[in-house]
Amino acid sequence: MQIQWQSSFPRISLLAVCAALASGCTHGQNTIQPGRAHVFFKVQAASTVPTPLSGRLLIFVKQGEGDKGVETSEFRPEDTMVTAREVRDLAPGAAVEVDGDELAYPKPFSDLAAGNYEAQAVLDVDHTYSYSGRGLQDWISAVVPLPNWSAAGGGEPTLTLDHRPEENPRRVEMLEKAKAEAKPGAAQLEEFQSALLTRFWGHPMKIRAWVILPPGYDPHSKTTYPTAYWTHGFGGDIDGALIYGLRLRQRMVDGKMPPMIWVMLDESIPEGTHEFADSVNNGPWGAALTTEFIPYLEMHYRMDARKDSRLLNGHSSGGWATLQLEVNYPNVFGGTWSTSPDPSDFHDFTGPDLYAPDANVYRKPDGSPWPIFRDHGKVIATMEQFAHLEEVLGPYGGQMHSFDWVFSPKGKSGAPEPMFDWQTGAVHPDVVAYWRDHYDLAHIVETHWAERGAALKGRIHVFVGTADTFYLDGPAHKFEAVLNRLGADPHFTYLPDRTHFDLFRVDRDPMGLFDQIGAEMYATARPGSHWKPQ
Repeated sequence: MQIQWQSSFPRISLLAVCAALASGCTHGQNTIQPGRAHVFFKVQAASTVPTPLSGRLLIFVKQGEGDKGVETSEFRPEDTMVTAREVRDLAPGAAVEVDGDELAYPKPFSDLAAGNYEAQAVLDVDHTYSYSGRGLQDWISAVVPLPNWSAAGGGEPTLTLDHRPEENPRRVEMLEKAKAEAKPGAAQLEEFQSALLTRFWGHPMKIRAWVILPPGYDPHSKTTYPTAYWTHGFGGDIDGALIYGLRLRQRMVDGKMPPMIWVMLDESIPEGTHEFADSVNNGPWGAALTTEFIPYLEMHYRMDARKDSRLLNGHSSGGWATLQLEVNYPNVFGGTWSTSPDPSDFHDFTGPDLYAPDANVYRKPDGSPWPIFRDHGKVIATMEQFAHLEEVLGPYGGQMHSFDWVFSPKGKSGAPEPMFDWQTGAVHPDVVAYWRDHYDLAHIVETHWAERGAALKGRIHVFVGTADTFYLDGPAHKFEAVLNRLGADPHFTYLPDRTHFDLFRVDRDPMGLFDQIGAEMYATARPGSHWKPQ
């Protein structure tokens, strides 16, 4: 998962989002009362905008004053109201009306009590807000104060799209520093055009990665290295992969980690994260990685080029990605060290048992809500809140829709079949049956143990916090139980009181766990080497 809604939670190259957009209406607690006047906003394109504007128009409203920006926060999911509509070819100087009751989160705007509010409009030009927040290509309005405003008599606020978002200065600084360090012999960007993916999509498709080289790497020497294939969680991208990879390289420079090549893979696509899974919706990413990209890398870099030296590591959605690569390609990879992976046993999909009779991802059997986001013992948000917010932000690239694009069969419209009813939360058993057969890793390992067991035994390592922010310790326990029953010799570590975001911390070192992971990987690739940190 690793959802982080920020201006920097995971888009539209979709075949059929129109059906999802057409279903845009308020849900459950958002039901509009008959006879109540709707709340409208007027949004205009500034006359200085150079070309007509298209995209998903989002309007954010919250109580308060003096803020430089207004947007959602996963830590306070109901503090900000959001409404949306699609716009096409909005000419400079032209305006559209947005009905704040037709599609809204967390409730219709007409339910707002009188008070001091502030509003801001964002035009999500390429439909990426659900994955990465505001982008530099988007258009935004100024924050408009609405003092003593009420839904009943506050009039129609006007918001003008007249400038683009500014890039986060801290991110700019980090990326500039990383690119300055990405010199020959340290880091190399690879953008490999895949024949398999290009054939699937009908246009050129590339696998992208930063190859991080260990200190002293010499392309002309005979020395070869074990290789770790890493991938990020939901919300990550190729720039973040470089930043993270160079941090790992510095640990090698400092003698904290053994000398290895790290391939920092980008798994982000317009539909969310493809997780290097072979999917009827996203394409054969696993096959492309294992049969095209890895052979290419092993021809161009001094890699050991053997199973025991091809190792896997990833966090969150990347954790699930690396688990499934080990499970599905056990003769290619020599082991995975997956951290806080997304659910690997769908009997616990961050809480709900998808196989239970009348399963529902919003409500437990007793009617109480399923939580999805916690801060240790405190519930921050529910699954229903996350899903309804995501639907308003846009059904293309958010975490829940990303799961459908990876796991689901293709529907008649060309879009993936949804796993659950977005209005009620009711699980669709036929879709879940497809999920089970193709992507429930516990089920796959058990079903194929006879032919894969020997290659998988002792190869699965998982680290997760007992206070994981998204309750991912639950499915890890269930997967471990299946592996233990099979005699798979799994290595699961549950770190006390650690969350999704501080899992790697050892004492005051925020990435200290990588030293253990690196050492264990090296011991697998080079048995008897007895590498010791300096």
